[in-house]
Amino acid sequence: MNHFFKFLLSVFIVQGLSAQNVNQNSFEVENDLRVQPKLVVGIVVDQMRYDYLTRFWDKFGEGGFKELVSEGFNCRNNHFNYVPTYTGPGHASVFTGSAPESHGIISNNWFNKFEDEMVYCVGDPDADPIGTKSNAGKMSPHRLITTSVADENRLHTQMRGKTIGIALKDRGAILPAGHTANAAYWFHGQDEGKWITSSFYAIELPAWVQKFNDSKMAESYLRTWNTLQDVNTYVESGIDINEFEGGFDGKKGTGFPYDLAKLQKLNGGFDLLKATPFGNSLTADFAIAAIDGENLGKDEITDFLTVSFSSTDYVGHNFGVNSKEIQDTYLRLDQDLKRFLEALNDKVGEGNYTLFLTSDHGGVHVPSYLESVKIPAGYFDNQQFKASLNDYLKQVTGSDELISNISNNQIFFNYIKVGKNNLDRASLQDAIAHFALQYDQVHQVYTREQLEATSYTEGMASAIDHGFNQKRSGDVVLVLNPSVISYSRTGSTHGSGNNYDTHAPLIFYGKGIKKGNTLERTEIVDIAPTISALLGISFPNGSTGSPILQVLEE
Repeated sequence: MNHFFKFLLSVFIVQGLSAQNVNQNSFEVENDLRVQPKLVVGIVVDQMRYDYLTRFWDKFGEGGFKELVSEGFNCRNNHFNYVPTYTGPGHASVFTGSAPESHGIISNNWFNKFEDEMVYCVGDPDADPIGTKSNAGKMSPHRLITTSVADENRLHTQMRGKTIGIALKDRGAILPAGHTANAAYWFHGQDEGKWITSSFYAIELPAWVQKFNDSKMAESYLRTWNTLQDVNTYVESGIDINEFEGGFDGKKGTGFPYDLAKLQKLNGGFDLLKATPFGNSLTADFAIAAIDGENLGKDEITDFLTVSFSSTDYVGHNFGVNSKEIQDTYLRLDQDLKRFLEALNDKVGEGNYTLFLTSDHGGVHVPSYLESVKIPAGYFDNQQFKASLNDYLKQVTGSDELISNISNNQIFFNYIKVGKNNLDRASLQDAIAHFALQYDQVHQVYTREQLEATSYTEGMASAIDHGFNQKRSGDVVLVLNPSVISYSRTGSTHGSGNNYDTHAPLIFYGKGIKKGNTLERTEIVDIAPTISALLGISFPNGSTGSPILQVLEE
């Protein structure tokens, strides 16, 4: 009997070794070491909550969101791992695989303590506008201190792989494309209605961009905005006219339809298009034109196209996340995605490109609406808080000049005044933290001393930690109660570490991507490493995320 068991054991060992050899031999270098799509397309839908995908699912047509979900890989529990959840940090994090602690884009605008002034995340006084005389063209990625996945692809291909960034918003075009992009284009509205760039990329607009601008495509969208489907069937959103929406100057009430040609003069000229679904349509038009104009995906060397659909954010800010306007915007975006995918199939070839779609942040329900249905929410008055804090500091230190700036829920010290008053910075941080925690609507407080001395790994503390840049961030960080914002009483905003702001869609699609879905937690910083692993290129140099193994074909 013992001899029989020894025989069985030897059989199992031989079979195991054989299986191991089969697995090793089945690794095909050309297929498994890397995937070489002709084009990688990174899509960011600005202010897209994950639940928009499920709320509006039954109203979506075939070929847009449903195509991506059914034929791609859907990460259903995808989150931002840092605070603040704003557009600039969001786009930077998606494409660098890192959080503000590493890439340095700590907000859209922030207080630069070294220059004693507010700075814009892509503002560049040394850049000249191209395609306009407006300062809207004085932009570049110079404040981004890490590489993007598109940068790494350019380096890997000896600059032969092209990178083009496109968005209505300058920061939505510039930050994803990175430092080595061949071009980034953004939309300048007002009385021009043109796609522009800066001298960081070119000395003049390419002929195809000039041709697009001359086509007056933007002007063609100054039409009547009515609902795509019968407004009465939009049961997935709130009532059409309500007190929680902003609306447009020159129109009484917030009900459909909107005569954009009539409203444009009082609402920023062509900038009005940004706050309608037609801004997304114009973006899709331009992105499709860019495929041919920039010769993307025309050879075997992988190119990058980054596209950010910004109008969803403008509409959300104006009308709120529960509005019929936001629902109609997503139904129309679904159609724009369909024709964009069809253009990719036609121009690059089905199966020749890899695409991902995500968001830069979510959005909160309008707090005044939440209050009306008895959910805790509210509004935080920054000016009142600053005045109260200065009064407190005057009482306990004798000076009301210790604070240089309060912005993005961060308090920046005036180090010169702190030094002249012989105050210990750590003690001052603690005193302010104690004061702030007594303040109504402040939920938590973190000091520079805490964040520099401790590495947090869970919950809100971890999100604050990942969003804290030692050089650029402030000295005390405030966390407001859930659904409490500093904003108007109409419309939605974002910026917190709560689920309504952090839970964002993430869908991978195309070459090298498995079909499926997962409810395991993924994070926004995992996107760039996943694409890098797919392509077999270096991860962005500040990346802290990990490849999502389930997404990639074996």
